[in-house]
Amino acid sequence: MRRPLLAQRFLFRFAIPCRYRSPLRRRTITRLEAAHRLPRLAELEGLPSWADVRAAWSEEGLLFTVAVSGKGRSLWCSASRPEESDGLQIWIDTRDIHNVHRATRFCHRFVFLPAGGGSAGRFPVAQWLPIPRARMHPQAIADGLVQARSRPAKDGYLLEAFVAAEALTGFDPREHPRIGFNYAVLDRELGQQTLSAGSPLPYEEDPSLWVSLELVR
Repeated sequence: MRRPLLAQRFLFRFAIPCRYRSPLRRRTITRLEAAHRLPRLAELEGLPSWADVRAAWSEEGLLFTVAVSGKGRSLWCSASRPEESDGLQIWIDTRDIHNVHRATRFCHRFVFLPAGGGSAGRFPVAQWLPIPRARMHPQAIADGLVQARSRPAKDGYLLEAFVAAEALTGFDPREHPRIGFNYAVLDRELGQQTLSAGSPLPYEEDPSLWVSLELVR
């Protein structure tokens, strides 16, 4: 099927429920329930969806899980080259503003890799990344406020990504129960899966292209 010149996701403004969960994390890697699954909006354009992405929130922060399947090759992950690695990138705007095209101090970008850390590259990686062309960057975050856990699968992996509330400038679910959000699951073998419209639109830097997550109980 021929892809349309304009991505179908670009034509709509989506508001997606993100359900409450407490406690947010457990001692072992989390697999969020089906009620936390985010819709596969790429299918509106006839694109394949090979990553199951789920989200939850609490006063502790935000939790995401990604289950990737369909891989035939080994992971390619490097802590020194996170933007080129297989894994998850997320963008969060704690003010959910859609009429600006450059990130504000309330906009955040994080990367989570299922491997690539440690001396042998076997440990998961979690880190903050700057947003290109941002007007301002959020406050600096302390070590340990973003964390990743992963588990290999037969044809992919399960990745858990945690962002503590203290890592998110302006995070206040009572006063601001909607946040701007986007994700990209990147894989050298399978390609790119995004929540909002993907390339060639500049989703990496333009908050107006992100969807809204409604933090609901």
